[in-house]
Amino acid sequence: MLRLLPILLAILYALAMYRFSAWRTARELDAKSTPLVDPKLNEISNRMAKALDLPRVKVHLYEIEPVNGLAAPDGRIFITRGFYNKFRQGAVTAEELASVIAHELGHVALGHSRRRMIDFSGQNALRTALAMVLGRLIPGIGVWIASGLTSLLAARLSRNDEYEADAYAAALLTKAGIGIGPQISLFEKLDALSQSGGNRPPAWLLSHPKTEERIDKLRQMQLRWDG
Repeated sequence: MLRLLPILLAILYALAMYRFSAWRTARELDAKSTPLVDPKLNEISNRMAKALDLPRVKVHLYEIEPVNGLAAPDGRIFITRGFYNKFRQGAVTAEELASVIAHELGHVALGHSRRRMIDFSGQNALRTALAMVLGRLIPGIGVWIASGLTSLLAARLSRNDEYEADAYAAALLTKAGIGIGPQISLFEKLDALSQSGGNRPPAWLLSHPKTEERIDKLRQMQLRWDG
């Protein structure tokens, strides 16, 4: 029984972390967001809604400055104030911002946003369990090894989700008559928009795939569909 105790504690920890993380995320989004009302964006969102046979696609404005889009575990789609400001300044087109919305819709439709919250809790539990076990087997560095292994696993899972959401967005944008072009052109601007250029860690340590790889996959997809 004592040998199973670390595993049982890790499972209880994961459940507690999941509930707390979901509650904290929902609370912050409720406090810092409002429905996004913009005639041009609403028109293009309606085209995507029609392609999905939905009455409308609801998008919320998240009042933070980093350039980003996100899908909440409850299925809501958010565009940050920083991203919306880039659109208002003309740095991003309505079609390019629509590609972000389509990408986040992909995360919701494919179950990524809810699974990520569960995965996050599970990864913390796995890290805790591994740290307990490896800490005994390899005193001193066992905890660091446990953290590194779970971080690599999380990065790989997240990159796969991004590729899947890219493919979903490409299909939706094509069906809505918008096309893949804005998706590719936004990726080409992404580093400059988010000011994330310069030295970056290796792709296998990033939670998102390298931008060039995502563009290449979209171009291959476009060639297949055009052919």
